[in-house]
Amino acid sequence: MGRRSLAQGLIALLAFGYFYGILRANLLTTFSHFIFDAGLLGLYAARLLRKPEPGQAKRSHVIAIWVTLLVLWPTLLVMLPFQPLLVSLVGLRGNVFFVPLLLLGSRLRGKDLVTLGVGLAALDLIALAAAGAEYVLGVPRFFPYSPVTRIIYASGDVAGGFFRIPSIFSSAHAFGGTLVSTMPYLFGLWTNGVTRFQRMLALITIPGALLGVLMSATRQNFILGCAVITFFVFTAKVKGKQRVIFFVIIGLISTVALSNTRLQRFKSLGDTEGVTERIAGSVNRGFFEILAEYPMGNGLGGGGTSIPYFLEGQVRNPVGMENEYTRILCEQGFIGLLLWLAFVFWFYSRARVAFSKGRWSNTRRVVWCLAGISCGTAWIGLGMLTSIPQTMLMLLGMGLSALPEAPELPVSSPVPGRPVQRRNLEPAFPR
Repeated sequence: MGRRSLAQGLIALLAFGYFYGILRANLLTTFSHFIFDAGLLGLYAARLLRKPEPGQAKRSHVIAIWVTLLVLWPTLLVMLPFQPLLVSLVGLRGNVFFVPLLLLGSRLRGKDLVTLGVGLAALDLIALAAAGAEYVLGVPRFFPYSPVTRIIYASGDVAGGFFRIPSIFSSAHAFGGTLVSTMPYLFGLWTNGVTRFQRMLALITIPGALLGVLMSATRQNFILGCAVITFFVFTAKVKGKQRVIFFVIIGLISTVALSNTRLQRFKSLGDTEGVTERIAGSVNRGFFEILAEYPMGNGLGGGGTSIPYFLEGQVRNPVGMENEYTRILCEQGFIGLLLWLAFVFWFYSRARVAFSKGRWSNTRRVVWCLAGISCGTAWIGLGMLTSIPQTMLMLLGMGLSALPEAPELPVSSPVPGRPVQRRNLEPAFPR
């Protein structure tokens, strides 16, 4: 699929990312942990090893430099004897494997975003159907208890003693976070869809994604979803009729949430004392101690980066924390942390580029906002660089919004000697 087009390759990989959690839970084998990794390497082979399109290499030059820096240092650490080789190789997932998606995101064009939006809408609807079945029949019917589903069975804190809904993902956080990450692309499909069917598909999926976030019962994703919606309302350039429809959607979802106690876990955000203790534990736990004890890092995987249960016993000096930047410090050392902080600050400096005018300005603005909030709040949780497939969507969006909007390629003439018949397949930029 990646050889056919970038968008089709991404959709094929996302399909494996969406079903990764439920496949791994029901196929309890060693290799089931690497289903998504194999697909990701296949997409890289199809897209990054081919000759770039005219002007593409020059346009993405700055992104390519960042990708090289962020990949090179952790790769060098694999050669050092901090951790066993297998642990270090698995640790590459949270430090290297996803990073080249920045480069693929910078190559997305308008037609790719339309195709990607349609694929994400279809996958979201499948995930919502599975979530509905779990809501009615119960999570254990779909996720048998095992070492890989412990995180699901440890989250039975929804009103009435119910579990948070993971749908077909590895956890409820991955479910809610992925739905939030698809919203910028759904907004773009709604405002820039080529056909009426595409626009209606996005319009149906957007409220479904909001409902899915409530079903996941994850407070952080609820906050992210509210931030994305608020940002879209106040910055999007859409017609008045579309804005009214959007407010109606928000009103309907709010009514459903307030009438069902199982969808109201976000109300626990009002417990300021509990939230403060939760944040303090993530921020303060061992950062300076790790810096003093492991200035060069504890090795890839030493911070518990998606280590499978069958390798947990091989990790040397395991360090646990709930802070993504502390995890990077623990695994890549002070140099790796500085590289990531420098990249994040560079990304923030590209706000003017992300807010530039264009057909896909709505998507670029919202995806920049979402990625910026995710990077800014990574110190109170884990998973920014390891969540499947949420991390994939975040890095694609960072690559998309950090550079000016990519121009569309000219349409080649199918008949030699006949002039090219150019057609504008996208609607005019809404005034």
